[in-house]
Amino acid sequence: MKRDQWLSAPIGAGLATVLLAVAGCGTDTSESSGHGEPVVMGMTDKVVATDPASGYDPGSWLLFNNVFQSLLSFPKGGTTPEPEAAESCGFTGSDSKVYRCTLKEGLTFSNGDKLTAQDVKFSFDRIKRIKDKNGPAVMFAALDDVQTPDDRTVVFHLKTPDATFPMKIASGAGSIVDHTAYPADRLRTDGKAVGSGVYALDSYSRQQAKFSVNTSYKGPAKAKNSGMTLKFFANRDQLKKAVQSGSIDVAYRGLAMKDIAALDRASLHQQHGTQVVEGGSAEVMHLVFNLKDPVAGKLGVRKAIAYLLDRSTLVRDVYQRTAEPLYSVVPAGITGHNTAFFSTYGDRPQPDKAAAALRDAGLQGKVPLTLWATPDRFGPGTVAAVQEIAAQLNASGLFEAKVRSVPTDAYDEGMAAGRFGVYVKGWIPDYPDPDNFTQPFFGRDSVLGNHYSSPEITGRLLPETADQPNRGATKTAFRELQDIVAKDLPVIPIWQGKQYAVARQGIAGLEWTLDSSTVFRFWEISKSADA
Repeated sequence: MKRDQWLSAPIGAGLATVLLAVAGCGTDTSESSGHGEPVVMGMTDKVVATDPASGYDPGSWLLFNNVFQSLLSFPKGGTTPEPEAAESCGFTGSDSKVYRCTLKEGLTFSNGDKLTAQDVKFSFDRIKRIKDKNGPAVMFAALDDVQTPDDRTVVFHLKTPDATFPMKIASGAGSIVDHTAYPADRLRTDGKAVGSGVYALDSYSRQQAKFSVNTSYKGPAKAKNSGMTLKFFANRDQLKKAVQSGSIDVAYRGLAMKDIAALDRASLHQQHGTQVVEGGSAEVMHLVFNLKDPVAGKLGVRKAIAYLLDRSTLVRDVYQRTAEPLYSVVPAGITGHNTAFFSTYGDRPQPDKAAAALRDAGLQGKVPLTLWATPDRFGPGTVAAVQEIAAQLNASGLFEAKVRSVPTDAYDEGMAAGRFGVYVKGWIPDYPDPDNFTQPFFGRDSVLGNHYSSPEITGRLLPETADQPNRGATKTAFRELQDIVAKDLPVIPIWQGKQYAVARQGIAGLEWTLDSSTVFRFWEISKSADA
């Protein structure tokens, strides 16, 4: 999202740490009630856009997932989409090229307008027509045409099979807008939003956004509060002080790793009446290699780095255990995950094997290497993490590695121009499927810009998995893909993140907002009257 936006910085202060271990849980089909106290939440992320045709960042999708409905949605703790605005959806025919949905009866937007199939078609056509560079149009490259046989039926025709299409429309990219409230060929820029989701956006500014429960919402969610206020903080220290002082009820996305670790270890007296809630995440970070680089382009160099990387030390010392070592490109908890890098290169440094790999590549003496990073995209620990990797390489006596850090714009330009031999890339998934961790990286239009191509991956494995509606049946193919990546080494996976929220006493339900679907559910959060 978003997807190479900076990975969520954990947030901390802890009376109790709640670890999520939830499988697919059922959803309540009653209408949103909006009972309970209003909740105030803070974060350092910004909401870049209130128009779903533009926003493609974590803050904007947080707004979209709460203000707009999609045809499908991810249930709490689950990764398989279920009906939301739709009564039913499914592929028709023998392949995954025609997807048909029937809308529920009686759907309305927060302004009172009826929601019909015309609005659904308008929403998808609009995203593709505007094709905003900061929007989600890239997710619907395979969408050819949307038809509406009647007011409750929507039929999507795809150019090529795409079994992940249900997940794409269940994401923030599938947000349905009122065709009478949005221009068809340009973005709405007044900071307002008209949706049919659980909440209505009452006001939005650079400082905060206010949401009230949408009483006309019709769907599976049931609001456990009477409204949300989202405050935007300029830095991590301000966010930390706000939750400790009680001026906000919840802090999400933004506190420093050291603060989480320190506050989670603090005594009850030092916790300032707060609790840490920890959840699963599919956010990942990779070390990327430019295969046309004179040094990083040598397989022996990449193998040597893979043999020397000590992920456990890195996540312990740099990330304060707020992340987990990652040993393949498909993270744990996602269909088809394996540990190809663990099996091939181990989990502890092996200098002898690294030295042999360099000798086989014809390299003598210390290998000069520059690792590139940026401090303001992939999280506050990014530069420190790359420095730790460089130190590990240098400690072997085999490399003379240094780190260069540049601002985001220069970083993007350097990657695009091929000036970097080794660099980091963070990824937040659009949807919890192995396709979203492989197709963008190893498909024909890779976002990595590292000149890697595998005929087996692009010609067989990705097309094969794209045509399989039963995602469980793709495990073998995706595991084969991961094994190929571990052998070819266009990237080395480094870590998989965790999600954290910090809350004042009396706040409950956060455990249902932090899972690999990446959907932060306002409606699950409740606040007791005496909080």
